Amino acid sequence: MNLDLVNQIANAVLYEGYMLYPYRPSAVKNRQRWNFGVLYPPAFAQTSRGNESSSMQTECLIGGNRETTLEVRVRFLQLIKREVAKVIETGKLELVDSLEVDGQVFQSWEEVAERDVIVPPTRLNELAFEPSRVRFEFPGGESSEAIAATDRAVILRKSETLNGAVEISTQTLTRSLTKLTVRILNETEINADANRDGALLRSAISTHTILGVGGGEFVSQFDPPAAFRPFSEQCVNNGTWPVLVGDEGSSDTMLSSPIILYDYPQIAAESAGNLFDGTEIDEILTLRIMTLTDEEKREMRSADERTRQILERTESLPAEQFMKMHGAVRGLSRTPAGKDERA
Repeated sequence: MNLDLVNQIANAVLYEGYMLYPYRPSAVKNRQRWNFGVLYPPAFAQTSRGNESSSMQTECLIGGNRETTLEVRVRFLQLIKREVAKVIETGKLELVDSLEVDGQVFQSWEEVAERDVIVPPTRLNELAFEPSRVRFEFPGGESSEAIAATDRAVILRKSETLNGAVEISTQTLTRSLTKLTVRILNETEINADANRDGALLRSAISTHTILGVGGGEFVSQFDPPAAFRPFSEQCVNNGTWPVLVGDEGSSDTMLSSPIILYDYPQIAAESAGNLFDGTEIDEILTLRIMTLTDEEKREMRSADERTRQILERTESLPAEQFMKMHGAVRGLSRTPAGKDERA
């Protein structure tokens, strides 16, 4: 398994929609979080009248035998509320949207923490007799950080407790074919009247699953062989879609993502790095970042460590790297007449 390639794709999915151009918290589109693959607390999902969900389900096919093993890894982001406060008198704080100290802007924002749930390897035949249920919990917490060069302002961070479960089961279809079901559930308690912002702090965001198999192979759900198509059509995927990942032709790893991809997705070699914006076009976004005013760039630089990296990478982008974003021709083949054509 090409772990580097798998992780590149998984990380691109993880941060898709994390922050949108123009990459500033003050921008209207960034005042309300939107992401793919959000699993809300059940109480909030129930009040949304079917518009939101607290669970997702992956089903796919595995060819193997009694010794075939399965690995499951669930990844998502959890929001951390960041607030800026001025010390107005001993022991008292006043929250503000932003604060400038020594030319640097500090802003209230929602940071994220990466969460991983790793399920120990299990044999498929064991799961057929006894489905697995692995609970997870990420405790909440609070912290404060004095803003450098002053004792009159602080940054406050708060995360809420998030808990849930990963359920794994299998169904034997033939002697050499198994249907795998993986369900991810958010089981965090929350008041039924909680608003969306409060629910998001207790949600799993950009949730996706990496599946690995030893001594067997996954069957493409996107383009299954004709013999397996009737079984593939019985697979039910809710809120996510599994595709083969890794080197072309490999079948030991699947990524089940809330974003629909083709088998063997790849990061374009011309891309200088992740830009987070949904369905991003690197050249257009890079040009737009270059046209931001100095004040807009200052806000972008102070919003978040990841947006600061985007800005610094864009400002130092070599001309030859930028030109590569303009377009590339791939897949040329030689015709019998001796002419090149696009494959």
